[in-house]
Amino acid sequence: MIRTEFLAKQPTLKTARTQLVPMGPRFFPQVWRSLQDREVARLTGTHASFTEEQVRGHLDSLSRRGDRADWAIVRTEDGSYLGEVVLNDLDRGNESMNYRIALRGLDVVGQGYGTEAGLAVINFGLGLVGLHRISLGVYAFNERAIKSYQKIGFEFEGRLRHALQWDRGWYDEIVMAILAPGALDESPDAVGSADHSPMQPSNDTSV
Repeated sequence: MIRTEFLAKQPTLKTARTQLVPMGPRFFPQVWRSLQDREVARLTGTHASFTEEQVRGHLDSLSRRGDRADWAIVRTEDGSYLGEVVLNDLDRGNESMNYRIALRGLDVVGQGYGTEAGLAVINFGLGLVGLHRISLGVYAFNERAIKSYQKIGFEFEGRLRHALQWDRGWYDEIVMAILAPGALDESPDAVGSADHSPMQPSNDTSV
């Protein structure tokens, strides 16, 4: 059974270089700025546009939600906002959620912050919340993100062809997921065994 009380009152998570602080209205300026970044929109496949009122309303509602967990990634050294990381789309019956991360812009990409934050969130989801499965979708052109997800422990599950249209081009979406430790061993149709536990932090900060 999953423990949704940890989603309703999510803790601050600490990593070697960052703090993952529960997302809320105080981060509106930084979130709004990221939403105006064309490259961030491309990497996340975001066609929609949002008003300030919509974004403020969303941020204000998060503290009252018990079906997701949203964090602001804050660099411990100087308090800089680096982006957001989210567990959403809770499926209680199947004990699963979706993982999403968006760094604020290219100026903080490639320094390992995403991998560092991801490890903390995946361990929170599989360990503390007790999820069985966490999945994500990433566009095939985002090779840096794919490498980061692999470091965290996500594995390839499939490919959605031409899932995104951007600048007159069509792009595939890669489906990846990570299971709770031992999950495959418990499955009736499992063959052999594998270690699907989240990976430990790496010294490689290329992503």
